[in-house]
Amino acid sequence: MAGWITFPLKRSDGVDYKKPLEKFIKNTFSAETAADNEDAISELSKLRNTVVMQTLDKHESSLDPVLRYYDQLEAMEGKLPVSESQIRISYTWYDAFDKGSLFGYRKSSMSSLQYERLCVLFNIGVLQGQIAAAQNFQTDEGLKTAAKMFQSASGVFQQLKDKVFPELHQVPTPDLSVEMLTFCGAVMLAQGQESIWNKTEQDKMKDAVIAKVAAQAADFYKSALSAAQVQTVKQMLEKEWISILSAKSEFFKAIAEDHMALVAKDKGAYGEGVTRFKQAEQQMANAVKQSMGLVDFKTWEGRIKREATQLKKDNDFIYHDRMPDIDSLAPIGRAALAKSLPLSKPASSKFTDLFTKLVPMAVHNALQAYESRKGEIISFEVGRLREGTQLMNSVLASLNLPAAIEDLSGQTIPKSVLDKSAAVNEKGGLNAIDKLMQDLPELLQRNREVLDEATRMMDEEERQDTQMRERFTTKWTPKPSAELTMQLRQEADKYRGILENAVRADDIVREKYNNHRRNMDLLSKGEAELAAAIPKVGAASSSSASTPAVQELRKLMEQVDTIKAERDGIEQDLKVQPDDMAVKFLSALAADGTIPDVESIISSNLSAGFDSVKETVSESIARQEKILAAVQATNDKFVKEKQSGQAATERETMLKDLATAYDIYMELIGNLQEGTKFYNDFTPILVRYQQKTSDLVFARKTEREELSRDLQKTIANQPAEPTPQAPPHHQPPGARVPPGRPPPPSTQPQQQQHRPTAPTPAAPPMAPPPGGPQQYPAPQYQPMPPPGYMPYQYGGYPGYAPPLPPGYYNYGGYGMPQGYPPQGQQPPPGGYPRQ
Repeated sequence: MAGWITFPLKRSDGVDYKKPLEKFIKNTFSAETAADNEDAISELSKLRNTVVMQTLDKHESSLDPVLRYYDQLEAMEGKLPVSESQIRISYTWYDAFDKGSLFGYRKSSMSSLQYERLCVLFNIGVLQGQIAAAQNFQTDEGLKTAAKMFQSASGVFQQLKDKVFPELHQVPTPDLSVEMLTFCGAVMLAQGQESIWNKTEQDKMKDAVIAKVAAQAADFYKSALSAAQVQTVKQMLEKEWISILSAKSEFFKAIAEDHMALVAKDKGAYGEGVTRFKQAEQQMANAVKQSMGLVDFKTWEGRIKREATQLKKDNDFIYHDRMPDIDSLAPIGRAALAKSLPLSKPASSKFTDLFTKLVPMAVHNALQAYESRKGEIISFEVGRLREGTQLMNSVLASLNLPAAIEDLSGQTIPKSVLDKSAAVNEKGGLNAIDKLMQDLPELLQRNREVLDEATRMMDEEERQDTQMRERFTTKWTPKPSAELTMQLRQEADKYRGILENAVRADDIVREKYNNHRRNMDLLSKGEAELAAAIPKVGAASSSSASTPAVQELRKLMEQVDTIKAERDGIEQDLKVQPDDMAVKFLSALAADGTIPDVESIISSNLSAGFDSVKETVSESIARQEKILAAVQATNDKFVKEKQSGQAATERETMLKDLATAYDIYMELIGNLQEGTKFYNDFTPILVRYQQKTSDLVFARKTEREELSRDLQKTIANQPAEPTPQAPPHHQPPGARVPPGRPPPPSTQPQQQQHRPTAPTPAAPPMAPPPGGPQQYPAPQYQPMPPPGYMPYQYGGYPGYAPPLPPGYYNYGGYGMPQGYPPQGQQPPPGGYPRQ
């Protein structure tokens, strides 16, 4: 019987995965991660070329790579967000049922991984239907494969019907409309039921079962026929498909009645059997008529006729059973054995994710949120430690400690001052700070230029988009630039705010540098210059070095050094705090498909990892407060015991300033190094941001040029409107119709009164005498025509020709005398004489 309906595959244009994916992975993760995934990107490109750009055989081996590509697209959605605002990869797909026109083919282009996946899913359904129709229906294996493939195809189209609009928020091409997908699914389901019916016939199941299967097949084909009658669907279909659907619906009604007639015959209801056979014959005749020769029903048509004839004959001659009306018979039951089978996950048993080295974007974003919160905690706690240390240093510097208890003689440089000077010189002295400060403006300007260029590109793109939107109005369908670049502009504002904060920090550094430059420069000098700069005082008593106050201060200074060393260790512990958050987020994603409560997971893990460290920081600050209180109390006793005077005061002030300058130097050198590192690290971030903006602008430019070209071509191919008729007074002179010419005056009477006489024939020329000059005959002229003669014919009076005088011929409208030019005249022998 055959007559299977299969659909054409969707076509697509080529796609470049390499450049956009490598850029995104490099910008989002790292250059090393991008290098690790180069092979995966290459394999993805090969897989798409095999699945989309090459002709697929109608065999199950061709279906597997399509299923693997579909699975890969699903896996990529969580890791590589292809969209207009992130990874811009434009997928162009053509309408499967469009045969083209003068204006080209219907197609749609979208930068959406969901669009690519749904189009591939459409081709999966189409290919499954083609594979099913190509099976050998004479074998058990072929029937099973066909039934499975038809049902799977129906499930695919049902899945598409439920997903296209919710995911894309539009219908890209008519073949993805709900009406068309409903039709496709209904056809595949009906053909799946038909395949199962073939199996029941081949297995010779009970007639009652076969009748129910056939009746359900008739219903399925009727539903498919109804779906095909929708105007938007019908105009896209092959004309033969309507005939096939209608014929098969009638055919399976006939088959159901045929088997129910056999059931009636077996139970002795011969009259019912005859009635059902008669109904089957009518329905089979309808099927043959509607099939228009597209489906071969001859085998079943002959079988039903033979069975009907035999039973009617037996009933007429033997059983004489009453034949009931067909409407009074019980309706035939239904057995819907074919169902729309959903696509399994994964669709291919051979699927392996190509991007296993990439974490899903949900996990990546959760990790970023975790790292951000973790960074805030670390920054806050480190800030508490450093603020405490700076406070402690400033208090000690104001008390001139420990320098005051290191040199009680007042004649030498305190050891702590020498150590600080050595530390400053080891860092590069004041020259190191000067160089770092000179580099900062250049680094800042470089970052600003990158950010300004990205903003300029977005502004220019928005300006061009506005121009095209004003030019083409509603025909310009791309998303407005302001909506598309909203996230990028927010990102630019964030980066600009970061730069402004950095500028304010630079100003604070510059102010501190200017206030303490002299003493920092002094610490950068040698020991001799330090000794000359520090005032000296008279020798103190030897007993002052062993007073209880001095001894207590020295113990307290040791505790201060211990606290500083401990804080260095705490800071290192904060920065290298271990965690396994990627594993935890991946586990949550695998369990629920999403990460349900990211904030809760982050908070619980941060609490477990950092609560103890926070307590340690708080304890260190509390100990510092106690030590500083003891230092101040003990120092008051020490000040009362030591000598005083102007020289001692000047010396103490200088030592305090040097201690403060040392602390400021260490703070500034750290801040400047961090600032330089910040600007250098921030530049690649801004460059990646600029590149992302450039990619978006370039993609929008390409899209704008293509759409503009298509719109202009469409406008050019539209028929031109007729040119309006100019008013008569604006028409050119040649286009005006002249008024009618009056008839010419009659000339007949005048011609009769003044008719000239016929001229006398000319005499033959005389030969010249010998030796005499050559003689030429004088020309014979005729008199001019009389007044009133009109030799011209008027175009407005066809056939009119005024009479001519005798002896005149009309040569093109000119009257010439008869005999002109003279006949018989020849040049003289030897030619004309030369002058």
